[in-house]
Amino acid sequence: MIIQIKNLTKTYHRHDGAINAVDNLSLDIPRGAFVTITGASGSGKTTLLLMMGGLLRFTSGQMIYNDREINLRDEDELASFRSNHVGFVMQSFALVPYLTAVENIMLALNVKCSDKSKNRKRAIELLDWVGLDDRTTHYPKELSAGQQQRVAIARALANNPELLLADEPTGNLDPSLSEEILSILKEINQKHNTTIIMVTHSPKAADHGSLQIKLLKGKII
Repeated sequence: MIIQIKNLTKTYHRHDGAINAVDNLSLDIPRGAFVTITGASGSGKTTLLLMMGGLLRFTSGQMIYNDREINLRDEDELASFRSNHVGFVMQSFALVPYLTAVENIMLALNVKCSDKSKNRKRAIELLDWVGLDDRTTHYPKELSAGQQQRVAIARALANNPELLLADEPTGNLDPSLSEEILSILKEINQKHNTTIIMVTHSPKAADHGSLQIKLLKGKII
């Protein structure tokens, strides 16, 4: 198993009381799986995804990654976990608007390597892999939504993550572009044995998963 989650709970305290966005949830994720998580709005999908990526701290429970417990309360350990093991793809693309496609990818690479020439070469290779070798110097506003999401995927792969987390990666795309992005994710999963965990509201997108999970009120149903 690449991830083991045991009795994970995330509680938010509001003026009208406490809400468990994720409620005593346990889950084992096999290495190389393509996991899809569905559920109604407010079911805890994104909260669970963010905790698995070390972007959100849990209230109680345990997360084990590669047989080693991750301390989600230690910010240095979380930062190391994210930079060394995890790639993120978001619905909003989250590209820096004043950087070109290749510069957006180099931004992720610069965290680990200061060799700009080497980083640029790697970034161009990734853009070529997602079919955007002719868009290296384009800014996000000069790219279509599907192209922006491809850049975001290329950036997520910059440091060869073992785990790729995608939050509604096709949410802003039309059906044909959605299929293109899902095909890229499936290729990443199958060719590189990258474990992918994808939150989606689309039943069609969820069908791509080798492990399909549905949440209701923070629990697996």
